[in-house]
Amino acid sequence: MWIAIGIVVAALVVFLLKYVFTTPGPNPFGKDTREPLKPLVNDHKVKNKVLKQGFLANKVPENLDAIVIGSGIGGLGLAVLLAKVGKRVLVLEQHDRAGGCCHTFTEKGFEFDVGIHYIGDLLEHKPFRCMLDQCTNGQLQWEPLDNPFDMVVIGPPENRRTYPIYSGRDRFPQELKKCFPGEEKAIDEYMRLCKKAGRGVWAVALLKLLPAPVAQFLVFTGLAKRLSFFFRMASRSLTEVVDGLTENKDLRAVFCYIFGTYGNMPKESSFSMHSLLVCHYLHGAWYPKGGASEIAYHMIPIIEKAGGAVLVRAPVNRILFNEANEAIGVSVLKGKEEVHVLAPIVVSNAGIFNTYQKLLPKELQAKPDIQRHLSMMKNGEGGLSIFLGLNGTKEELGLKADNYWIFTENNLDELVTKYLEGEREESVKDIPLLFVASPSAKDPTWEERSPGKSTLSLVSFAKYEWFEEWKDDKVTNRGPDYKELKEALIQTALNVVCQIYPNIKDRIEYVDAGTPITNQYYIGAPKGEIYGADHGIARFSPEVNATIRPQTPLKNLYLTGQDVFLCGFAGGLAGALTCGSVLLNRNLHLDAISLAKKMKSNDTKKEQ
Repeated sequence: MWIAIGIVVAALVVFLLKYVFTTPGPNPFGKDTREPLKPLVNDHKVKNKVLKQGFLANKVPENLDAIVIGSGIGGLGLAVLLAKVGKRVLVLEQHDRAGGCCHTFTEKGFEFDVGIHYIGDLLEHKPFRCMLDQCTNGQLQWEPLDNPFDMVVIGPPENRRTYPIYSGRDRFPQELKKCFPGEEKAIDEYMRLCKKAGRGVWAVALLKLLPAPVAQFLVFTGLAKRLSFFFRMASRSLTEVVDGLTENKDLRAVFCYIFGTYGNMPKESSFSMHSLLVCHYLHGAWYPKGGASEIAYHMIPIIEKAGGAVLVRAPVNRILFNEANEAIGVSVLKGKEEVHVLAPIVVSNAGIFNTYQKLLPKELQAKPDIQRHLSMMKNGEGGLSIFLGLNGTKEELGLKADNYWIFTENNLDELVTKYLEGEREESVKDIPLLFVASPSAKDPTWEERSPGKSTLSLVSFAKYEWFEEWKDDKVTNRGPDYKELKEALIQTALNVVCQIYPNIKDRIEYVDAGTPITNQYYIGAPKGEIYGADHGIARFSPEVNATIRPQTPLKNLYLTGQDVFLCGFAGGLAGALTCGSVLLNRNLHLDAISLAKKMKSNDTKKEQ
C-alpha cells in the first residue's frame, strides 16, 4: 500500500514540476525593457492627455484581443503584460480618469492621492521591483520613506505611548526589543512565524494556476496544507497567535498594528495574511516620485504602443454573451445609448461582486457555480478618507516621510468592535483608530510642483450602512444631514491629528472627507470597501484559493486584481500576473523572478 501511495505522490510531484516550469506561451518578461529615464512631467494638461481620454466609439481600436473592465492596477497591469507580447487591449474605466485607487485629484490647488500611501518590497533586483520597472519601462521612480517608516501610537492623550517601526531584517526586531525589554523570545518567535508563513505564499499562486481538478485534489487530500506553512497558519487568527506569544498588551498591539492595510480586525484576520504585510515592509517602504498618478501615466503608453487604448467615462453596464454563454464583449453606456464593443476575451477588474451581480445577465447570475463562488466571498469593510490641504512647507508644519497609526487603547479587537457596532451618532464622535500620512512630505518633487503647500491624508474604517440612505443622491449634493455627519467625522479626526501635528492647527486651507458611498461612486466599490472582497480567515482557506481564480465558470470571461489574489497595490498586481499567466499559458510569476535574477547579474557585471 505504502509503495502505491509513494508512486502516486512521486507522479504528482513530477506533474506539478512539469506543469509549473513548462512555459509554452509568449513571455512579457523575456527581456529588460527599461529605457533611459525621461524628465518628470508636472504639467497637468500634458498628463491629462494620457490619463483622461474619454470614450467614443470611434476611439475603440479594431481587432481587439481583449477588453479589460476597470483601470486599477489589476486592470492596467494585465493590459501591459498582454501588450508586451503584442496583444491589442482596450481598458474601460467608468471614472473620468484612469488609475483606480492609483488616481489623484486636485482641489483648491492641492493634489491628493486616494489610495497609494506606501509600498514595500522595492529593493533593486527584487521580483516585485522588476515587475513594476518592466510595466513602466523603468520610468516610475520610487523614493524611500524615513526610517522608522511607521509610528504606532497607543493610548489616550494623557497616557500616550509611541513605538517606532524600523525597516531592516535585523533592525526591525532589534528596535522592538529596545521598546519591550524582556520580550525578546516573543519577538523572535513572531518574526520566525511571519517569515515562514510569508515564504509560503507561492502556494496561493500554485492553486490558482494548476488545472482545477489537480488544485482540488491538493485541497481535499490535505496536501496543500502539508506543502505550505502559509496554509497551515491561514486558519489561525492574528489575535490567537500573538496572544500565545506574550502577555504584554502594548506588544500585542504593535504586533497587530498594520491590520488596517488589509481591513480586518486581529480576531478576524488570518495570521498568514498579516505575515505578508510584515514581510512586505521588512526591507523598507517607498512612495512614487511625482505622486500616484505617475503609475498609470507610465503604463498607458505601453498599452497604446501595442495598438490598445485606455478610455475613461466608459461605464460598462453589462457583459455580452452569445447563445453558448461565451463572453464576446461588453456594453458601454454613452449617455442613454449602449455601445457594444466586441473581443474574444473579457477580463473584469471590477471585483467579483460587481462582475457577477451587476454585469452578468440574470440567468447567468443564477448559475450554481456563480452562486458558489459568491458564497465563498463577502464584502470588505467600508473605508473613510479625510483630505487636508495645508498652508506651509513640511519643515514649517513638522511633517515627515512616515506614517502614524493612532489607537486609543491597546485592545485593538475591542476598540474596533465597539466603533463599528456602536450607534452611528456615537461612533463618529470617537474614531478609535486612525492612519495619518503626508503624501507631500514623501514626494521629493512636491515643493517644486506645489511650493508652500502640504497635504495630509487620514484613513479609517466606516460602516457602509451609516451612509447608505444617501447613496442615490447626487454626489455633490447629498443634503445637510449627510454633510453634518461628515463634519462630525472630520472634527473628531482633526482633534486627534492636531495633537500629533500641533503646527497644522491654524494652517488648514482645505478639508473634505470621502465616505463609503464616495468610494462606491468614484471607484465602483459595492459597499464602499477599499480592499475589495473581505480578507478574513475564510478567504485564505486552500479551498477558496483553488476555486476563486482568473477563470470564471463562463467561457472567455476572466477576473484580475485584488479579488483574484490579495488586496492592495502589490496584491492587485499579483492578481494581474496570475491572470496573465492563465491567458498566456505560462507562469509569469517565475518569469518575473528569472528576469530579476538576470538583471541583477548583468548589473553586477557592469559594476565590476
